[in-house]
Amino acid sequence: MDRDHDLSGAEFRSSSYSNNGGQCIQPAINLHAARGIVPVRDSKDRGGPVLVFPAPAWAAFCAATAAGEFGAI
Repeated sequence: MDRDHDLSGAEFRSSSYSNNGGQCIQPAINLHAARGIVPVRDSKDRGGPVLVFPAPAWAAFCAATAAGEFGAI
């Protein structure tokens, strides 16, 4: 877990698209308003490391993804 942020209240959510073979991440968007961060973990390693992004950076990433800026895999 992240040592610089208290993630005890993080509620990680799975995507509705998570049935694609387990290649998913889980954001904890409930901390966005409260602390201005979005912790993200690997859905296959729930006890593993957590990346923490500033909320505006996460919002920009989501918008770019929705707009197709990263292309298809």
